[in-house]
Amino acid sequence: MSYRTYIPIILGAVLLTAAPTSASAWAGAPFTDWSTQREDREKERAREARERENDAYDDGLEALDEDRWDRAVERFSRVIGLRGSKADAAMYWKAYAQNRLGQRAESLATIAELIKSYPNSRYVSQAKALEADVRRGTGTGQVNPEGQADEELKLMAINGLLGQDSERALPMLEKLLAGNNTPRVKSRALFVLAQSDSPAARQIIGKIARGEANPDLQRRAIQFLGIHGGQESRDLLADIYKTSSDVDVKRRIMHAFMVSGERQKLLTAATTEKEPELRAEAVRQLGVMGAHDELWQLYTKESSRDVKKQILQAMFVGGNAERLIQLAKTESDPELRRTAVRNLGLMGSKRTADALVEIYNTDKDPEMRKAVIQGLFIQNNAEGLVALARKESDMTMKKEIVSKLSLMRSKAALDYLTELIDK
Repeated sequence: MSYRTYIPIILGAVLLTAAPTSASAWAGAPFTDWSTQREDREKERAREARERENDAYDDGLEALDEDRWDRAVERFSRVIGLRGSKADAAMYWKAYAQNRLGQRAESLATIAELIKSYPNSRYVSQAKALEADVRRGTGTGQVNPEGQADEELKLMAINGLLGQDSERALPMLEKLLAGNNTPRVKSRALFVLAQSDSPAARQIIGKIARGEANPDLQRRAIQFLGIHGGQESRDLLADIYKTSSDVDVKRRIMHAFMVSGERQKLLTAATTEKEPELRAEAVRQLGVMGAHDELWQLYTKESSRDVKKQILQAMFVGGNAERLIQLAKTESDPELRRTAVRNLGLMGSKRTADALVEIYNTDKDPEMRKAVIQGLFIQNNAEGLVALARKESDMTMKKEIVSKLSLMRSKAALDYLTELIDK
């Protein structure tokens, strides 16, 4: 191993030794920063909990589609244990999978728990229908999987019939959607409906999108209306959005707006929503669309710091370096300026690198300068960091720069570190 290889390790150790170790070293940190960090951590924990629940629930649905009933029972049991927003849905599908396994007593017990614990759940009516099916069942052991194949054959036949005689096919599709079929079969039935130009078919899928079915079907109907529908479907989604109080439904409608290119409807949601979480979601979807003008319009009117952070993130996602540079230089809120600087670092172009160096040279706020150093480090811009280090007379800031250079494996960084050691 060459002498140069040891340079970052030696300098890193020196810098760590020189770093403050007592709590008093951080006494000057503003209380509001600590309070904000605590709130951010709580929000992050809540988000992670939702993600764990969603992941386990989606795994359960996937297991149902693959006829892996044991795995479905295990995954839905995990969701139930989390006691989140999908616990009632997980109970229904767990009971469904238990019945498929021939575990009729267990299935009935799960249904009873669902009805007792969540009497107002939208899954209760289906659970009662499933209960009737379970009680009609006889014998024990594995349920014959051929029934699933029969359902799919029926769906294929109905799909063919729909093109020739929709009046006969539509009631059959409604029956499939209302029955105790797997999510896969119901999803395909909805897909068939979404492809139809029949006003009656549009009416059926519209009713489901409004919530006249279980939430799984509602979410899928919203998705299909965004993908396959025309202006009539998008207007229907906008109407559902106005009348719904379900945050998850509104988020999915926003995603449907993004898919269908409805910038104006997303902008309306971002400007009129009272819930910051939903305003932030509208902002994220606008970012995916690259709606630069709309995002700037929102930023200038938004009062919530959290939502403004989401707009800055959306600007990054949409590649709007011009506005991020402007805000990194002019925003009066230091935290938002630092967020803009971090996003510029993530963008990694010469234009953003030049802007970061300019901000470092003109801004005297130590935290802002540290944010610039971090941004250049993320860009792997050793040349820029070396240039700053050569001009820096403040030893604290110089150590901050050198600590980053000591972690980089570039010729410019190693040459400068060697120069420091040889002095």
